[in-house]
Amino acid sequence: MRLILVIALALGLSACATAQRLSAANDVHALLVSIRDNDRTAFDAHVDRPALKAEIESRLVDRTHEMKGKDSWKALGAMLAPALADIAGDALVQPRVFRQVAEYYGYKPDTPLPGAIAIAGSLKPLKDGRVCATKSKNGPCMLIFTETQGVWKLSGFEGDISMLRIKL
Repeated sequence: MRLILVIALALGLSACATAQRLSAANDVHALLVSIRDNDRTAFDAHVDRPALKAEIESRLVDRTHEMKGKDSWKALGAMLAPALADIAGDALVQPRVFRQVAEYYGYKPDTPLPGAIAIAGSLKPLKDGRVCATKSKNGPCMLIFTETQGVWKLSGFEGDISMLRIKL
């Protein structure tokens, strides 16, 4: 009897995780379409801009603290980093910048986007209720999505910060 209860509980939790990933996959698909089409309005609807910008700013500031060189240059970098990171955060949270991240996942402008079921397969549920996108089934998380008022929004970027570049 106890074994049946354990199996039922495991199946129930698995179904919740699958439903969560499918729900998120629809919004991830919409985000990919907005990136492909460079649609700023649709992009903004699927991005938690304050959370994403804060994370990018924090990582840029951390990077300046890790720089090697004279202490005077490091001090100047530490002093200017928050303001520069704020400007960079605004500039980097836009569809054309995230196109390079989408291309890393294999979504090139001329490639058809996968459907929600295929996208759900690359999403990994996290313990705190968020989901993350991975390039391969057991790969590291790169993009973090949080459900906000029924919409899954891009809220974190754990990839290499150098991937976020503005192409002119």
